[in-house]
Amino acid sequence: PLTSEWLISDERSGKIKLKIEENSKLLKDYEININRGFLTGLNEAFIIDEEIKNQLISEDSKSQDIIKPILRGRDLKKYSFSFSDFHLINSHNGVKSLNLPRVNVKKDYPAVYNHLTKYLPKVKERYDQGDDWTNLRNCAYIEDFEKPKIIWGEISDKPKFAYDDSGYYAEATTFIMTGEKLKYLLAILNSKVSEWYFLQIGTTTGMGTNRWKKYKIELLPIKVVSSEVENKIESLVNEIIKKKSANQNNDTTDIENEIDKIVYEIYGLTNEEIEIIENN
Repeated sequence: PLTSEWLISDERSGKIKLKIEENSKLLKDYEININRGFLTGLNEAFIIDEEIKNQLISEDSKSQDIIKPILRGRDLKKYSFSFSDFHLINSHNGVKSLNLPRVNVKKDYPAVYNHLTKYLPKVKERYDQGDDWTNLRNCAYIEDFEKPKIIWGEISDKPKFAYDDSGYYAEATTFIMTGEKLKYLLAILNSKVSEWYFLQIGTTTGMGTNRWKKYKIELLPIKVVSSEVENKIESLVNEIIKKKSANQNNDTTDIENEIDKIVYEIYGLTNEEIEIIENN
């Protein structure tokens, strides 16, 4: 049965939700693109560790041209990531928009070709593949992996939106976002306001984790702020990124709290409403 206490709390939440949405612009209306991480069809063949990477390069130095560092969902943290020395064999199927021809693995990358043959017949039978069994499926947004981007895992207990501008690729359990105002958007996505809002509209796995799916993320209402506020937030985000890239374990709680404080102001939340969000 619905108690009056439950109804009051639900009414309060409804008001906060409306306040967040009021005069906001949905994330999907910003100049951004959200895409899924890389689907290889057979990770064991195309995602390799540091040892195999070094071996392929020592057998043929050209191999390094198609080997890219890759991040998995579990590598991602709030604002940053810890690279676990995994790499993608980027034997892409060509990109028409870039006039980029298909990678001919057999002809041009013999060491990589020999590595992939170890996974026959499975690698040849996979669903996701390009014109040749050694190629990855078509990926129209392949160049986005090389751009500055926000990366997050689909399933996570907390918002863990990381920033990368070093050309890391990302695998299929993750999403990437490229486009405008990335550091401002990153701060909002990682904020307590956004965490609370997603709990209102999100879908859970039933195991204490949320599904941070593209269509849900796109519905996040984001306030349009002055360039002064945006610059202030961006410089705080830069501070966090700098500290985290120096050492993953550096504590940035104070800076994150400072960002949360500004975000509460942006959304015009009262002390009582902030308390509801923080005690969620």
